[in-house]
Order: sequence, then structure tokens, then C-alpha cells
Amino acid sequence: MKKLVVLSLLLFISSALFAAENGNSVGKNTLDEKLIININGQTDLTATLYDNSSSRAMVELLKKGPVTIDMHDFSNFEKVGELPVTLPRNDTYTETDSGDLILYLGKRFVIYYDKNSWNFTPLGKVEGVSKPELKKILGSGNVTAVLTLR
Repeated sequence: MKKLVVLSLLLFISSALFAAENGNSVGKNTLDEKLIININGQTDLTATLYDNSSSRAMVELLKKGPVTIDMHDFSNFEKVGELPVTLPRNDTYTETDSGDLILYLGKRFVIYYDKNSWNFTPLGKVEGVSKPELKKILGSGNVTAVLTLR
């Protein structure tokens, strides 16, 4: 029994180290940079970015300048738009909620305003905006989002 406990502990530590070395931690660790998402030239949303290789690649992209994304509504729970480059993926089963920022298939930037679940790469979370407020800001049609760093 003691050997089984020790073996299990070693396996857990090894997998955690492997994930950290490969930038795959998606937990509550966050980056220092804040993502600013301007919607239709009117409203700025501030988001915390999770510490994973996808978000770090997004930061490097945005250090070169703002990124403009034309986003369309999909299934009445998200806005989706194409990034200019493909980012590394850290897909994991994810249950989304309002304000979640997701990378889908390495190239699609998604802002959720309602629930969904699938294998996605979590990028971050919009701060300080309720579900009804976010839905109102994003509206029912297409939006233009400009991504910058603060």
C-alpha cells in the first residue's frame, strides 16, 4: 500500500512538472499583462489572461501592435472571429460561462456571453462585467473587436 501511495505521488508530480514545462497549465495562474478588448470603438473590456503558451503567444503578438478582429455571433452564446495568426493550442475540456475568452482551433478568438462546453484553450476572463451587461455590449449582430495590452 505504501509503495502505491509513493508511486501515485511521483506520477502526480511528474505530470504537473511536464505540464508546467510545456506551458499547459490553465489553472488560476495569470499573466501580469491585461488584455483590453475594444468593442465597436465604444466600450473597453479588461480581461485577465491565464498563464499558458497560448496566452503568452497572444501577448507577444499584441506587443507588435493592436489586432482587429471582425466577430460574428454563433449559436446565441458567443462571438467568434479569426486571428491573423495561429497560436499554440492547450485544449482541455472546458465549461464556459459569460466573460470567458477562448482560443478555438488555434486561430479563432471567442468571447462567451453564455454557457457552452467542449475541448477549448482557455485564454482568460473578462473582468467586472455581468452576463446581462456583456450581452448588451456585444449585441446580437457582428462586432469589431480591437485587442491591445495594458
